[in-house]
Amino acid sequence: MAGAVPALGAALLTAAGCVWYVPAVADLRAGADRPVSRRTAAAACLTGWTTLAAIAVLLFAGAAWQAACATATAGATVTAVLRIRAAVQHRHEVRETVRHWAALAPGLPGHGRGDDRSRYVFAVLLACGLVVTVVTTSVAMAVGSGGGN
Repeated sequence: MAGAVPALGAALLTAAGCVWYVPAVADLRAGADRPVSRRTAAAACLTGWTTLAAIAVLLFAGAAWQAACATATAGATVTAVLRIRAAVQHRHEVRETVRHWAALAPGLPGHGRGDDRSRYVFAVLLACGLVVTVVTTSVAMAVGSGGGN
């Protein structure tokens, strides 16, 4: 009975995950119509959900908790590796697309590497805001502790 409740929970969670794994199946079935990174991400999604389903089956079958934990660890590792690989592939695909568009329209603004200043402007503004917050908090704490004496 002890393994039935977690098994039922894992089975219900797997069934509810169809909003993620059904589109992933569609991406894999589309084949070359989808980018490689998207298919790899779909494989990662399916690996994760299949791992959860396998854990549910193991728990329903009455297998030892060590077997379920080993399955969870192996599945999570494979899922993480596939997802990281998909992110690397996506980054490569984006760079390649930007390079192709830059070759087609070299004179247009926003197609070069030097025109990507908005990221740096945001970082500078964020850093300035954090510095102002730290200084203001320090001053308020100094005034608050000094006024109580």
